[in-house]
Amino acid sequence: MGKQIVKLTVNGEEHELLAEPRELLIHVLREKLNITGPHVGCETSHCGACTVDMNGRSVKSCTVFAAQADGAEITTVEGLGTPDNLHVLQEMFKEHHGLQCGFCTPGMITRAHRLLQENPNPTEEEVRFGMAGNICRCTGYQNIVKSILAAAAELNAAREAAQ
Repeated sequence: MGKQIVKLTVNGEEHELLAEPRELLIHVLREKLNITGPHVGCETSHCGACTVDMNGRSVKSCTVFAAQADGAEITTVEGLGTPDNLHVLQEMFKEHHGLQCGFCTPGMITRAHRLLQENPNPTEEEVRFGMAGNICRCTGYQNIVKSILAAAAELNAAREAAQ
């Protein structure tokens, strides 16, 4: 079986590329599109370093074939904010020390973004459960949870102020 054309919208930008049937989405993002926020970690879906948002769901891009993502809307950590205009989650991870080495952080933030869309006002227990698919080997999770809860509070305050 030969390569096939795959169309993706990544962080609002449309891409059309050739992909092998067995080629993983994480490799297409990193190697063909130079989107390096999602990291290759365990390659078995356990760690979550490769987490992206695909069509409104968190997915581990190391277990999705590029062909399965054909036509998909994908958001990576790069699509959430910029160095000059951080997303509130990025800002809260920075402010509350929700990262150390930073390897898991893009997947954590991308998953947390979807979690807060699914549940805008989560409890600590709901954050811990909702983030269970993303592993951090450095932080002990307490500051990650604190960062997500702080981001939820900021987003809710902004929503209330806009009404």
